[in-house]
Amino acid sequence: MQAVEISSPGGAEVLRPVTRPVPVAGQGHILIRIAWAGVNRPDVLQRAGAYAPPPGASDLPGLECAGQVVSVGPGVTRWKPGDRVCALLPGGGYAEYATCPAEHALAVPQGMTLRDAAALPETAFTVWSNVVMRGGLRAGERFLVHGGSSGIGTMAIQIAHALGARVWATAGSAEKCAACDRLGAHAINYRQEDFVALLRKAGGADLILDMVGGDYIARNIKSLADDGRLVMIAFLAGPKAEINFAQIMTRRLTVTGATLRPQSDLAKARIAAQLHEHLWPLIEAGAVRPIIDSAFPLAQAQDAHLRMEGGGHIGKILLQVSAED
Repeated sequence: MQAVEISSPGGAEVLRPVTRPVPVAGQGHILIRIAWAGVNRPDVLQRAGAYAPPPGASDLPGLECAGQVVSVGPGVTRWKPGDRVCALLPGGGYAEYATCPAEHALAVPQGMTLRDAAALPETAFTVWSNVVMRGGLRAGERFLVHGGSSGIGTMAIQIAHALGARVWATAGSAEKCAACDRLGAHAINYRQEDFVALLRKAGGADLILDMVGGDYIARNIKSLADDGRLVMIAFLAGPKAEINFAQIMTRRLTVTGATLRPQSDLAKARIAAQLHEHLWPLIEAGAVRPIIDSAFPLAQAQDAHLRMEGGGHIGKILLQVSAED
């Protein structure tokens, strides 16, 4: 099969096309012929040598895909060859074929193309598990997401809005703010406005989803309402900050966080079950949809990474692996 590997840690130029053997679906796994694959920030970190794959995972980048099941391993009864699925992968998405645990795949939502479906798994698993399962967002609450125009951000805005929350989102340009507004958020241009002051004026955020870190950590805590929750999922500005823990105690705040990739297969299967039960109906009803910025042929994965690192994208970046769909 054709694939794109990381030849050595470094810049986008270290991504190179290669020929690899087609993987075999083991116990409880399925083999997917990939039509489209998603590009995510962890792919860039892995390429740079800062995010190693978990034990047993493919060394190829790529954490999500959409395509057709071509074979199933022993013990798999849920899927059969020909089924259209999108899947969360432990790695290996930059290739024509990849395997994953059968419980980490979901049927392509009714009426959706494989292209759009490939933009769902990483963002849906991440947002639902952190905003709903961990963060406990409820209707009527005030929700703030940073990086609102990213793949994660655009998904978070839509899910929170569909659940009946009041949504704020930070972004760094007028174009990105307009995109957040269209999805149902009160956009905050962080280059021109102070999100702390705006959220405090509104009564404070009940839940914040942050992927920035750095000096945002202390500012997030100031932005929270009493009994508010802060969920950290990444640290684009660094993982260290000086904060006043007295605020956490006296205002009964919760500060937590998670990363998706290192979690157990069982934990990811539980998230997938929640997505199927609660989020997939919202997608099929048109209340939530993937926002796609751009797509590149698999052989141009370098350009896809440069697009992500340039920071101008709104929504998801995809790789087209085959001519299907």
